[in-house]
Amino acid sequence: MKADRLLSILLLLQTRGRVPAHELADRLEVSVRTIYRDVEALSASGVPVYAERGRHGGIELLAGFRTDVTGLTADESRALFILAAQGAHAALGLDAALGSALRKVMAALPAPYRPAAEVTSRRILVDATRWKGGPQPAVDLDVLQDAVFADRRLRLRYRHSGAKDPSTYTVDPYGLVSKAGVWYLVADRRARPRLFRADRVHSATLLPDPVKRRTGVELADSWEELRRQVEERPGGLDVTVRVRRSRLDMFVRLNASSLAQLPENDGEKEWVTVHLSYGVVGEARQLLQFADALEVVSPPEVRAEVAAAAASVTELYQRVSGPDE
Repeated sequence: MKADRLLSILLLLQTRGRVPAHELADRLEVSVRTIYRDVEALSASGVPVYAERGRHGGIELLAGFRTDVTGLTADESRALFILAAQGAHAALGLDAALGSALRKVMAALPAPYRPAAEVTSRRILVDATRWKGGPQPAVDLDVLQDAVFADRRLRLRYRHSGAKDPSTYTVDPYGLVSKAGVWYLVADRRARPRLFRADRVHSATLLPDPVKRRTGVELADSWEELRRQVEERPGGLDVTVRVRRSRLDMFVRLNASSLAQLPENDGEKEWVTVHLSYGVVGEARQLLQFADALEVVSPPEVRAEVAAAAASVTELYQRVSGPDE
């Protein structure tokens, strides 16, 4: 709707200052010509907005002009309060700031929308952590935040999964991402995108050098590239198993990342065939937790791996328990 677009332009200009017309057009998914028509409409309605042509030009509000957010819709106000429930702000040390900001938003909302916004925070709870994920290690995001907001390079001492000692990297940060309760630093190293899990950062040093990001690449672009690399990484080893129907739901939940396809649950047979994909044979040892409700059909090397793991557990139990138990 044109009214929503006009308000979006007004708030973007108020937040960003001078903004090129083509950037506004991209953000709002309209043509540059439409943006200039909207600017004329804002000016005609009394908003002190003007446009400057040229290489360094753009659209800008007259200095000192401010507006409020009473144009928020009911759904937009609810979205803000659901955002507050996600908890990511706590790790960033923004609890108090967010609470203060939401009180100001509440005061600026149209009166009919305030009850719905208030009840949202009491009726919607977002817990981003996984079931039985175990205690999460403490993460210090202070230096990472400083680098992200100051556009400075970072020197990291970082321990990769499975590595005994940390390695040292100089990186150009794009930003921080919280996924399923885990924080990641998205950064370039030697002009290539890299993902660093924050709880594996042993130390981080803010360098005086400005970041050297790839031209035109934003945090969302780099994260999408890295996310796709992780999720589309080929497994390389196709595994077929049969799972008891009574344990199927639990099996699918705990092995979701390894599923090659969702099992066809016809609701009749006692055993259901499931297809998995692993990177290496050793990863199949996790199937042992369903040993009483699972049969490995193929390939033979995975069947042998799981059998060997089961034998090792049995031997260890007998050694610990003693011959009389």
